[in-house]
Amino acid sequence: MNWSEMINAIFNFANYGELLPLFWDSILAGAVLGVVGGLIGTFVMMRDLAFAVHGIAELSFAGAAFALLIGADVVTGSLVGSVLAALLLGLMGVRARDRNSIIGVLMPFGLGLGILFLSLYQGRAANKFGLLTGQIVSVDSTQLTALLIAAVLVIVVLTAIWRPLTFASLDADIAQARGIPVRTLSLVFMVLLGISVALSIQIVGALLVLALLITPAAAAMQVASSPRLVVLLSVVFAVGATVGGILLALGGSIPISPYVTTLSFVIYLVCRLIGWRRRVAGRNGRLNLAS
Repeated sequence: MNWSEMINAIFNFANYGELLPLFWDSILAGAVLGVVGGLIGTFVMMRDLAFAVHGIAELSFAGAAFALLIGADVVTGSLVGSVLAALLLGLMGVRARDRNSIIGVLMPFGLGLGILFLSLYQGRAANKFGLLTGQIVSVDSTQLTALLIAAVLVIVVLTAIWRPLTFASLDADIAQARGIPVRTLSLVFMVLLGISVALSIQIVGALLVLALLITPAAAAMQVASSPRLVVLLSVVFAVGATVGGILLALGGSIPISPYVTTLSFVIYLVCRLIGWRRRVAGRNGRLNLAS
């Protein structure tokens, strides 16, 4: 493949106007999942769970691959794998050192299971590839409805526990001393995280899920000092990267994940530069978690 063919595969907007109306469901799904990723990602960063996201994604991938093998719903399989992994981490990984050890054990196990199931699967190769790289451009109205229900559930529960979860995320010991059920909140959040990982895998795939659940929040923390502004910017960045990635992917012939991850990375680099310039100028461009 020469340079011209490569560019044409990545950016080709011939008949773009005709394609766009056909993928409104995918665009709406991307926007909703961007909101979920931006909200959840803020707490992931506050609770130092970036590594956990990757571990959950591997078992989510294994669940989706098993569902594909037996002819079941892939989204359901992904959700089951994610929630089981999240609960296991929540129950066993109380301390950071223990949690990281468990994740280090789960990741290769989940990835190995997923590869095994995909190796046994005799169907279309595109279905296998989609689990790793995402395939949101194939979202139909039924899948969109299921995604919306799951996303609304995550947002409603997260909103209900927002204040105590924030307190527990900033200082678990003081929160527990004040009577906040830190352990229960941690388990609830891990389940929400598991659901969010399973939903996000449909956009960027199991291998690149961090770009949706980590990078937008990390970028927001570089340029905002108010926790509320961090949440808002995290959502805006996640939605922008997701919807923008879908719109760009419609004009190319490669999977959607490179577009989403590249946009997310560019947003982070810009925010990192802004934060650096502010720090040089004597202003704090990062999140003050104590405020």
